[in-house]
Amino acid sequence: MKELKVSNLNKTFGEKTLFQDLSFLIHEKDRVGLIGVNGTGKSSLLRILAGIDAGDGDQQTIFAAKDYRIGFLAQETVIDPSLTVLDAVFHGESELVQTVRAYEQALLALSEEGESPTIQANYARAEQVMNEKDAWLADTNAKSILHQLGLHDLQQRVSELSGGQKKRLGLAQVLIDEPDLLLLDEPTNHLDYEAITWLESYLAQYKGALMMVTHDRYFLDRVANRMFELSNGALTEYIGNYEAYVAQRAERDRVAQEQETKRVQLYKQELAWMRAGAKARSTKQQARIQRFENLEENLHQVQSKESIAIDLETKRLGKKVIELKDVDFSYENKAILHDFSLLIKSKERLGITGENGAGKSTLLAIMSGAIEPQSGVVSIGETVRLAYYQQQGGEMDPDKRMIAYLQEVAEQVRRTDGTSISVTEILEQFLFPRYMHGTKIGKLSGGERRRLYLLRLLIEQPNVLLLDEPTNDLDIDTLTVLEDYLATFAGAVITVSHDRYFLDKVAEKLLIFNGQAMIDTYYGSIREYIEKQKSDAAVVQATKTVKAVAEPITKEKKKLTYLEQKEWQTIEEDIATLEETIEQLKEEMLHQGSDFTKLQTIQTTIDQSSEQLEEKYARWEYLSEFS
Repeated sequence: MKELKVSNLNKTFGEKTLFQDLSFLIHEKDRVGLIGVNGTGKSSLLRILAGIDAGDGDQQTIFAAKDYRIGFLAQETVIDPSLTVLDAVFHGESELVQTVRAYEQALLALSEEGESPTIQANYARAEQVMNEKDAWLADTNAKSILHQLGLHDLQQRVSELSGGQKKRLGLAQVLIDEPDLLLLDEPTNHLDYEAITWLESYLAQYKGALMMVTHDRYFLDRVANRMFELSNGALTEYIGNYEAYVAQRAERDRVAQEQETKRVQLYKQELAWMRAGAKARSTKQQARIQRFENLEENLHQVQSKESIAIDLETKRLGKKVIELKDVDFSYENKAILHDFSLLIKSKERLGITGENGAGKSTLLAIMSGAIEPQSGVVSIGETVRLAYYQQQGGEMDPDKRMIAYLQEVAEQVRRTDGTSISVTEILEQFLFPRYMHGTKIGKLSGGERRRLYLLRLLIEQPNVLLLDEPTNDLDIDTLTVLEDYLATFAGAVITVSHDRYFLDKVAEKLLIFNGQAMIDTYYGSIREYIEKQKSDAAVVQATKTVKAVAEPITKEKKKLTYLEQKEWQTIEEDIATLEETIEQLKEEMLHQGSDFTKLQTIQTTIDQSSEQLEEKYARWEYLSEFS
């Protein structure tokens, strides 16, 4: 069994200690979810394990077998822009990946110049190597990954890809390479919910180990079997998925709060004793004085997540909020909105999701007034105080200190009960401890800057919130605080997101962008919508199957292509092999007795083989027409 062993790992960033003396084991088949507030060092830990960065000190060790391979997906994917998708995605050093790369290159050349004897010979050699290395399953797996991640044009240059496409290409790289340990930093960013659902299933069956940093709690719940929480420089392990973590963490916090209450009582007793003149007493009392000083230093270090909340007054919002009438917008000859109308009400909870690049963020920008529609009208109510959380965020002076950045907006903010709260207290409630308040913005991590940017928008006390992919940059703790805030927010909330958990908690109505200005409206949760899509897709597939059987398709083609000729030469042998496999499996079932687990496994294999056999029969009938 392959393992990765980490001992005494340390890392500092400037004056800040990210983590100290971390030690843990990652076993084969482990699915580790790494969580913690932004800035605690999650990405730094992944980069050290990947060998990109180094920890501090000489005592640390990261040990694994010589042939242990690690694949790393960073938050920001850097790929040579001159490469094609084909060259980039099959970049791995494993012999299997190199074999598949050579075959795919030969296949591509054959499809372009199939009559060339040289190219035919190159393809034949590549095909022979594929047989020798038994690489066909790897090739099929690679094509499935590329398809599921929306990467269809293997000849497209990396320089022509969008930022989201590059992230998906980076994900395809590490998945296809199949390393012993996958390190994934926010893998669900830039994926739509269909791709995320597929990735969950793929990783659940992955034969190696996995450590991932993600804000997607449904994803963690369905993939992880261990949870690592990085906090205050230490790593705490929880066994199970995200739901198990929440239950165990709640119990841990309860016990810690009880201990803190006892410690406060003891502190009060010690304080009374100290004020009674302990320092003038015998030196025998020094131990008690030291205990008092320790109590004083460590008091109030425990803070339950349940006690964290943002409670800010919201300005009154009238009946008219935002209305779009007959809006049209296109970008580079691509339709985004066409005759689009939308009325936002005062208590709106609208989630916007769907295909990447279909115009979700554009709609939000139009609603905010940042972009003018090409036709149609956008009107905003007079009482609207709008806060627009953008993916790129506002400009932040790196030399400005955190507290000063917020004080530009307000020194004090009113709560819903009429009392006031200081900016310092709000920072603490938003998971910025007091010792950080004087930190310059330039020294914050990317996630910490995004959290500070969001907080600045909230203390402006808006009554309409436009949130563009907030879950891409915010950690789970911050999202929990934000979700609790939105639950009691008195105004309207419109959010663009692919995070199903977040949408389920904050959205009551959905706009689904399907591309080419096709937008569906759905009243309900994203979970209900996805289930409906699955049900509808099953009905459509069943209808297609019936139609295909009832109405055979006639072709105008005269002869088989070169590849189809190759397929025709072996298809009868393939059919015979599948039939024999199915018979052997059925015979094996007769000898399993009451081992229902084994019976279920065999039945699944029979079903898969039968499906392949049906496809082979259909192909035989088609090819026979031109043979």
